[in-house]
Amino acid sequence: MEKTTIFALSASRGLAEEICQELDLPLGNISVNHFADKEILVTPMEAVRGKHVYLVQSTNNPVNDNLMELMIAIDSLKRASAKSITAIIPYFGYARQDRKAAPRQPITAKLVASLIERAGADRVVTIDLHAAQIQGFFDIPVDDIAANNLIGTYFKHSIKGKDTQYVVVSPDHGGAVRARKLAEYLHAPMAIIDKRRPKPNVAVAMNLIGDVAGKEAIIIDDMVDTGGTISSGVQMLKDHGATAVNVACSHAILSGPAIERLRNCGLKEFVCTNTIDQSSHLDEFPEMKIISVAPLMARLIRAVEYKTSLSAALKSAYGAD
Repeated sequence: MEKTTIFALSASRGLAEEICQELDLPLGNISVNHFADKEILVTPMEAVRGKHVYLVQSTNNPVNDNLMELMIAIDSLKRASAKSITAIIPYFGYARQDRKAAPRQPITAKLVASLIERAGADRVVTIDLHAAQIQGFFDIPVDDIAANNLIGTYFKHSIKGKDTQYVVVSPDHGGAVRARKLAEYLHAPMAIIDKRRPKPNVAVAMNLIGDVAGKEAIIIDDMVDTGGTISSGVQMLKDHGATAVNVACSHAILSGPAIERLRNCGLKEFVCTNTIDQSSHLDEFPEMKIISVAPLMARLIRAVEYKTSLSAALKSAYGAD
């Protein structure tokens, strides 16, 4: 892999360093400057001519700054004659704007896809897109990697040898498929919380479909933003007799009052991946357990570089039976 270079941008340096450790590669040297007027300049500090370059950057808060960093970096690499440019975007911002939910609304996920493609990316890698159809917004290859089995493996190891009965819970109807996959992986039953969303970032749990009485619950979602859905869901499950409630997600956005809500709702564990850097939250949120997606990304890069089966490479990364 002597012609492979991995760069980290501002939002994902820790994850990129872990990926490089997995691959036994040095992290590429790239300069990212934010000027006083908020303009951004990204400059690779080493030659990339003829190289396969991987940019690691989640587009979480500040979404627009991180997105612009990514596109400017792609443009700089394209103009520096990189042979190929792969944008690894563990958390894909604007993914919730994937359709027109009301008249005159934009489809911003499509706009972002077009911008990344037009900037010069040859391939995009994501983890658990909020809507799988976003892959179709690109006219270049997109690999959307599922973190569900990483979460499943974590819980399988944590419950091994225990007599506790578990139930996997989807916080809404839209996540039922995700919850069913985890339930099958853990050989556990599942339940669904019926909720309504009167406005963005506000959700109200209404009814529970399924039986959680006397069982330890695992709420699984793709992302947790303000924590309103989850905190009300935890309370509902306890009201219905759940002995304890765990929460798991791929993307811990944790905006505004999220951490305070999660700490106060009485959950047992909050399990997430490091698609979004959580290092600043560990001290204030001891219930948080972080699973690294670096092994998945490293195996993906290796499979792409050696032109081997991606599905086989990822299966080995899950550590599943």
